[in-house]
Amino acid sequence: MSAKAAENPILRVLAKNNLWVALAVVVIALSIASTTFRNPANLQNILAQNGIIGIVAMGMLVMMISGGFDLSVGAIGGAVAVLAAFTSRELGLPAALLAGLILGTLLGLVNGLIIARLRINSFIATFALASIVTGVMFVITQGKSVGGKSAALQAFTYGSLGGISFIFLAFMTFAVLTHLILTRTKWGHWIFSAGANEHASYLSGVPVVPVKVAAFVFGGLATAVGGILMFGQSAIGQPTGADAWPLNAIAICVIGGTALSGGVGRVSNVIAATLLLGVIGNGMNQLGVSPYWQPAVTGAIILAAVIADRAGRARDSDH
Repeated sequence: MSAKAAENPILRVLAKNNLWVALAVVVIALSIASTTFRNPANLQNILAQNGIIGIVAMGMLVMMISGGFDLSVGAIGGAVAVLAAFTSRELGLPAALLAGLILGTLLGLVNGLIIARLRINSFIATFALASIVTGVMFVITQGKSVGGKSAALQAFTYGSLGGISFIFLAFMTFAVLTHLILTRTKWGHWIFSAGANEHASYLSGVPVVPVKVAAFVFGGLATAVGGILMFGQSAIGQPTGADAWPLNAIAICVIGGTALSGGVGRVSNVIAATLLLGVIGNGMNQLGVSPYWQPAVTGAIILAAVIADRAGRARDSDH
């Protein structure tokens, strides 16, 4: 933050909430440019479409603050959806929900133990687990979708309250839970500490290994919730249905200012980044922008966010 912004309370607030300002500017610009974009039904659709990846991003946020990240969330999400579909058909929906949550949490635990206890790099560990889980899913399903029974869950995923999708409300609920954990609990303080300086945290009495393991367990739980909701939308478990989750969730966190090195991250910024990417993607569709250009635009946004964040940190260190 510049010295001028630090002295001016308005500029200080704008600088702290720059993503929300950017989101407002983009929404206004797209609303002027496209009549279909500003249609209330389309705006409600944006919220519904981005709720699931928002939940997954909350789990990624906690893992990244702890100093790691998870490339296996796509594979885990697909596995949870497949298991939920099969279990719902054989044992009913309640058993399917429980089985999905247990599977996601257990796989998060495996990631955490490998990374924190065995001290394996999170890129290698989670990439390897993703490959294993994907391979097992393909063997079990022979690469085919698994049908399930999820009438009640499907009604939830397509339902709304006051025009706001239940999926988006679930995202907001999970975001509040994540915020409370990170800001109001000792574990949350330890996550920031361990991610910022693992060695110093250990010397000061922080149980670094359990903290990092718990961060990945939380990430697995968030992914499981996303996988269950994905299954609920279609009543189908698709092994590759969540393949885009890892990079999308990491991109959201990076745009939200979460440090890849750990120790820095804010829930509110991740919410803003989720909505910003969702709005831009929807806006490009409404304006008829070629889908071939859309990944390039997303990549440019990520690169700009990283450069701006690094420049901001450099200015802060100078002052």
